[in-house]
Amino acid sequence: MQAAPRPEQSFKDLFDALAAQLERVLRGKRRAVHLALVCLFSEGHLLIEDVPGVGKTSLAKALARSIGGSWRRVQFTPDLLPSDVTGVSVWDRTRSDFEFRPGGVFANVVLADEINRASPKTQSALLESMEERQVTVDSQTYKLPRPFLVIATQNPVELEGTYPLPEAQLDRFLLRLKIGYPDRDAEIAILDAHGIEEVLPEELEPVTEADTVAWWTRELSRIHVATELQGYIVDLVEATRHHRDLMLGVSPRGALALQRASRSLAASVGRSYVVPDDVKVLAAAVLGHRLVLSSEAMMRGVDPADVLASILDTVPVPATPAG
Repeated sequence: MQAAPRPEQSFKDLFDALAAQLERVLRGKRRAVHLALVCLFSEGHLLIEDVPGVGKTSLAKALARSIGGSWRRVQFTPDLLPSDVTGVSVWDRTRSDFEFRPGGVFANVVLADEINRASPKTQSALLESMEERQVTVDSQTYKLPRPFLVIATQNPVELEGTYPLPEAQLDRFLLRLKIGYPDRDAEIAILDAHGIEEVLPEELEPVTEADTVAWWTRELSRIHVATELQGYIVDLVEATRHHRDLMLGVSPRGALALQRASRSLAASVGRSYVVPDDVKVLAAAVLGHRLVLSSEAMMRGVDPADVLASILDTVPVPATPAG
């Protein structure tokens, strides 16, 4: 398969165009839109923990439409089977052979809605696809399309009948964010536009092509990260592994995730190098869900966000050259 040619449009212009497109659907949520795009171009996956009705599904659909890609929604329920996610081999009587029927994971953007309502066995069906971008069924391996982004949602309010995500699966999500409620002016604009000027995700025109997005995800690995800054990332994750309030700190996968996301964030503002502020801005979204409190800290009511904030305050920030 031939690689897509270099796009004429700069990465910053493309990123801004995509952000503007998504903000037509998700009004007043610039930070959430920006982080979702950072996740896309970092080849990561996104975990959204928020209450119903704040635009989680609209974000996934609008993102898929904007990049000219495919999208699938998988509603996670207690009776969902792993084969519903990955696919299944079915006997074809006409050919006297098995035929593979792809599951819901075969798309550029996959919305795993209320992922914590499915059993751990079904949740684990996503592990291979999220990490290796492939699915293995009956000893046959099938590649997933690129780009490939899983947007999983969790409702933080209704916890009855749910199965908390294990640490191994949480670690595969690049970012965790909350969309949150819009501010007063944005919500008035939503009410005013409803039914008249409302923009639905299905009505959006593609801003770019999926091949172009895949091309940029490879190119962003060229964004410069100084050795001193890599040392800063390692010092941050190392501090989480020895903090007295944490039973489990950040894995090497988390350090790589922070570097990848920092490269995308730097490129999104037109820089060819990462600065310490890129790392600090993303630290909560990239590292927060990878921390596990000790039992003593949980009894004291310690918040993992506060632990991470104290680590960011105490780990020395390097003075790195501009490029």
